[in-house]
Amino acid sequence: MDILFTVLIIFFYVCLTLSCSLNFVHYMHMFQLNSYHAREQIKWIGANIGNVVLRHIFLVVEALTLLIFQHTNPSLAFLIAGALCLCSCMSGIPRQKAKKKLVFTPRVIRMTVTWSILYVAAAVLIPLFIGFNTFSLSLLCLVQVVTVFAVIIANVINKPIEHAINNHYINEAKRIINDLPNLTVVGLTGSYGKTSTKFYLEKLLSAKYNVLMTPESYNTTMGVVKVVRGQLNATHEIFLCEMGAKNVGEIKEICDIVHPRHGIITSIGPQHLESFKSIDNIIKTKFELADSLPSDGMIFLNYDNEHIRNHNCDKIKVTYGLSPDGGTDYYADEITVSEKGTQFTVHHGDESKQFSTKLIGSHNVQNIVGAIAVANSLGVPLEQLVQPVRRLECVPHRLQIINGANSTIIDDAFNSNPSGAKAALDTLAVFDGYKVLITPGMIELGEKEYELNKTFGSQAAEVCDYCIAVGEKQAVPIKAGLLEAGYPEDKIYVAGSLKEALAKADTLKTGGKKKIVLLENDLPDNY
Repeated sequence: MDILFTVLIIFFYVCLTLSCSLNFVHYMHMFQLNSYHAREQIKWIGANIGNVVLRHIFLVVEALTLLIFQHTNPSLAFLIAGALCLCSCMSGIPRQKAKKKLVFTPRVIRMTVTWSILYVAAAVLIPLFIGFNTFSLSLLCLVQVVTVFAVIIANVINKPIEHAINNHYINEAKRIINDLPNLTVVGLTGSYGKTSTKFYLEKLLSAKYNVLMTPESYNTTMGVVKVVRGQLNATHEIFLCEMGAKNVGEIKEICDIVHPRHGIITSIGPQHLESFKSIDNIIKTKFELADSLPSDGMIFLNYDNEHIRNHNCDKIKVTYGLSPDGGTDYYADEITVSEKGTQFTVHHGDESKQFSTKLIGSHNVQNIVGAIAVANSLGVPLEQLVQPVRRLECVPHRLQIINGANSTIIDDAFNSNPSGAKAALDTLAVFDGYKVLITPGMIELGEKEYELNKTFGSQAAEVCDYCIAVGEKQAVPIKAGLLEAGYPEDKIYVAGSLKEALAKADTLKTGGKKKIVLLENDLPDNY
């Protein structure tokens, strides 16, 4: 009996530790997706409370089981508790493959070590002070429930260490920048369009300069620092630095490190409105880039955007857009769009030049004109930009056209916003065929989220032959917008996942027409 009892206790401890570990990894993954912000993590916990309760309910029942049977039958108590622990472990196993896996960065490893020390301390000290009995082990079960806040606790404990490490890396990045006096840093920011404009600008400037750009969406302070420390060197003449933000002051923080000489603001809109709280805060934050420029630095402004156009700026302004109104310095007109690409004419002063691109849509023209304005102002003649513009490729997951034998996919899965979603529908409208929309809608729009998704549904009703909304909750405003616009309900389908949505799209009959599928946004795992 003693051997059996010992085996049961060991089994209990192993399952308890495994359950705790699986839960910790899950919450760490969500914390990383929430940019290590405690406020965002707590908000996520509240929004997913059902899943959180399911992960920890077995631990609570374990504690009650140990207390109820502690005097009558301890062996039975540990047997049941161990079985419940096993169930807890099973509930912690991911049900589906993550879209973006947890990256075990040095910061994540440090937080994991901190929590492991706390867990081992609790596992040792509770029995040591209370005694090794069912009561102390039931308390240990309840301690496991705290794993829902484990990453936040570990992050708070590690904050002084993380602050010191970040400062070391930031100071090193500043030193690298300061040691390159001939380097021209161009900052790019905007609610949307900044990544595409950055990719286009890199291609255009490369006709004359050795250019480094922050890759993909490396646009946070530490992401920029990582690129500076790891890639920037004396051979680079221009550094294109994308600057993202979810809170006031974050653009300035990046500018204080890289000291941009010039900058471009591609757009201002209700992106990340949930964290910014107001459009005024977004405007203030985006113009932190302009405020950081030297007196002889140029700020390139998209004058098609009313928030940008109406904001006072005392720096040297170079304006661009799709209209000459307001004395725009660079503008495009004579825009023609087809499935094969887009043609347009760019005007600057007395000079005009025709361009063509494989990219589709006037919104792409707007971003290209912004890139042309910067490249031309930095010494690349318009004539030398014609071929680079013709060779431009779609930025992955930003209206990327993927042609198949019987269907075409328009992949616009990255981080949708109201302006971009409308532009995606305009692109879909250009194609001939049976048009299918797959979307979970837009997020991080604060109090306007329902209204803007409903508007998106109304806009989709004018273009799409069939609409598939992903997610029961996310589908509500989109479906409401579709129905209000008189869209037939039998042409609307609500899918539980992107996989189910794609499978449904595959079964649709098109009457012989080619199927054109627009993937508009793909929510990350924390949604």
